[in-house]
Amino acid sequence: MNQSVLEHKKQIVSEISEKIKNAKSVVLVEYKGLTVEKANELRNKCREAGVEYKVYKNTLMRFAFEELGYKDITAQLEGPNAIALSYDDEVSAARVTNDFAKATNEIIQIKAGISDGRVINADEVKALASVPSRDILLAQLAGVLQGNLRNLAYMLDQIAKKDEDAA
Repeated sequence: MNQSVLEHKKQIVSEISEKIKNAKSVVLVEYKGLTVEKANELRNKCREAGVEYKVYKNTLMRFAFEELGYKDITAQLEGPNAIALSYDDEVSAARVTNDFAKATNEIIQIKAGISDGRVINADEVKALASVPSRDILLAQLAGVLQGNLRNLAYMLDQIAKKDEDAA
């Protein structure tokens, strides 16, 4: 093999490894049967969600996954595959790919993923997709705290009024 071709492939493997290392979650999808139009739609949905969608050769992804110790995921590298990488949170890549798969009657197939430093299967990726986003969780927490603070303020007010009436 030509030395420059080998160096180029090593560089791509290094790029894939770096992306996987820096991502909070990774989803491996098979895109067999995906038209160019649908592929562009998926890329746009990923971009809107802050998710990177990349197609690499299986052999290069295999080297990258093995280099990072994710050998379990390499068995899934059959057929045309791509990875969706989420750098901001653990759920975006899973949510975008899962929603797209549902909306297109499973044109893409979720095969596996990586979350919290471990390989997860397709069912776990789908379960991860159902977790609310960080912003929604924070809003829910704020709502709970606000309700509790309101109740505390009301109770303190009632105690103060009771003390005034007793005095």
